[in-house]
Amino acid sequence: MNKDRIVGKAKEVLGTVEESLGKVVGSSKLTAEGQGEHAEGKIQSATGSAKDAAKDIAKEATKDEEKK
Repeated sequence: MNKDRIVGKAKEVLGTVEESLGKVVGSSKLTAEGQGEHAEGKIQSATGSAKDAAKDIAKEATKDEEKK
């Protein structure tokens, strides 16, 4: 698990909390900011997952080459 996945998940949680708080206090601005933070976190987390997958593929390719 890389840094992007961890930070992304944290942003998702923060965004959800911020969005909920905005709904409770009736602040459409805070709700929108929370939704944006949540979306940003999802994107960053997905980027981290893609990086991890690429790294795993590279490791497998290296192992296959060493076996030959």
